[in-house]
Amino acid sequence: MKELLIEIAKGLVENPDAVEVVEDEPDAEGLVVLHLRVAGDDTGRVIGKQGRIAKAIRTVLRAAAARQDGRVNVEID
Repeated sequence: MKELLIEIAKGLVENPDAVEVVEDEPDAEGLVVLHLRVAGDDTGRVIGKQGRIAKAIRTVLRAAAARQDGRVNVEID
């Protein structure tokens, strides 16, 4: 999941070298939280108008995790 999020984010931003993803350990329910960090200028590109791009990223990652019987949540820091 971490690699998928990195590839998606790098395709959206102007500074792909600044993309960083930190993965938390799964909690008791098996939920993994991925923290996405990008350059300050690229934050708007990742969030999108009214959060549409962020919502789409979360949807794609949840679907990919469900295929592997997992659960994931994405937070943009």
